[in-house]
Amino acid sequence: MSATAENPPTASAATAVATAVVAAVEERVTARVITDDPLYRKIPVALRFAPAEPLAVRIVFPAGLSPEGTDNEWVFPRALLEAGLQAPTGTGDVRVWPCGRVQAVVEFHSPEGVAVIQFDIAALRRFLRRTNAPVTQPA
Repeated sequence: MSATAENPPTASAATAVATAVVAAVEERVTARVITDDPLYRKIPVALRFAPAEPLAVRIVFPAGLSPEGTDNEWVFPRALLEAGLQAPTGTGDVRVWPCGRVQAVVEFHSPEGVAVIQFDIAALRRFLRRTNAPVTQPA
């Protein structure tokens, strides 16, 4: 008989085994709406990541900005956001590009029009780092 069969692991030993998973992430940031007006309009934005969708990120704009009075949520690949901090990327509804060394622009295309939003690159990088940070949880 093997040592494992004779001496099965105890419950406490089994719970000591841990797995690394990434927790849900929400980061609240302030962004700027870019228009022809020389004054920027600052808006609160939520950046979200859910482990159930590991390849996607969400950018949520507050209800007060939409004609319907509901949150406006955009879901797109996390890789698009990551790549857009280095060089212009995107060809569909969401496009991202760096704007100088400290800003990034995210452009959203919909049937209603185009919204151009400027973010601090540091805030986006902090959010992306948190989406990659494992949290140790019991198995």
